[in-house]
Amino acid sequence: MSTQRPGRPIRYVADLPQPPRALVMGVVNVTPDSFSDGGFWFEPGDAVRHGLDLIAQGADIVDVGGESTRPGAVRPSIDEERRRALPVIRELAAAGAVVSVDTMRASVAEQALEAGARLVNDVSGGQADPDMLRVVADAGVPVVLMHWRAHSDRMQQLTDYDDVVADVIGEMRPRFDAALAAGIRPEHIVFDPGLGFSKTWEHNWTLLARLHELVRLDFPVLVAASRKTFLGELLADPATGERRLPIGRDAATDALSVLAALEGAWCIRVHTVPATLDAVRVAARLGMEDG
Repeated sequence: MSTQRPGRPIRYVADLPQPPRALVMGVVNVTPDSFSDGGFWFEPGDAVRHGLDLIAQGADIVDVGGESTRPGAVRPSIDEERRRALPVIRELAAAGAVVSVDTMRASVAEQALEAGARLVNDVSGGQADPDMLRVVADAGVPVVLMHWRAHSDRMQQLTDYDDVVADVIGEMRPRFDAALAAGIRPEHIVFDPGLGFSKTWEHNWTLLARLHELVRLDFPVLVAASRKTFLGELLADPATGERRLPIGRDAATDALSVLAALEGAWCIRVHTVPATLDAVRVAARLGMEDG
């Protein structure tokens, strides 16, 4: 970890909230098969109520997705992804929420932006759909570009790195260049190192331990560690070796939220908001002491 800890974002994203702390992004999975809460909010009305609850709890952004990206997940059709996500985005945006659309499909992103979304969160970093960067540039909105090597059905076969931090940075530079070449403004680009995507558990911990190297690149950093498998492995039952279930990983997620915020991450993406909001407030206060 670095010795200088800012406790608040080193960089913010233009046209999105800029509180004096790391932002909190609440997850709304409108899917039957997401690893943590698949099926909980699958009906549009339930998903809208959940999104409104997250906003009431203090989320700065709600991230709505209609496709699970857990390892081994099967992609829904484009029509099905639209059916799941668009009504939820439309209602949340109409209620005044800052909505992000979690999609790898340009046509879904385009319609989500028309429905009121203000941010595109593309876990493929613009690689899954060649039209994605153009759609984002034309709309003039921010975009999250994640480190990604393959779709969910084969991503965990591609986990070879010489130095995971250096390799992730090296593989992302062409994605940033492509976004800029497409006309996306530099202050609209967000970097997500892709914890859990084509990474072993050890890779995830290394990326987090060296997060200070990532936040000092040219773009704000989104950290999405909430309830992920590497936390379940760390917290496994010492007697049986059984991995802790996702619902039991929130305290560990909150601990990582403090560390990420201390290092200057822009935003923390989580399934539960109140404790994370407390965590980033604590980090911001500690950063004042370091300053």
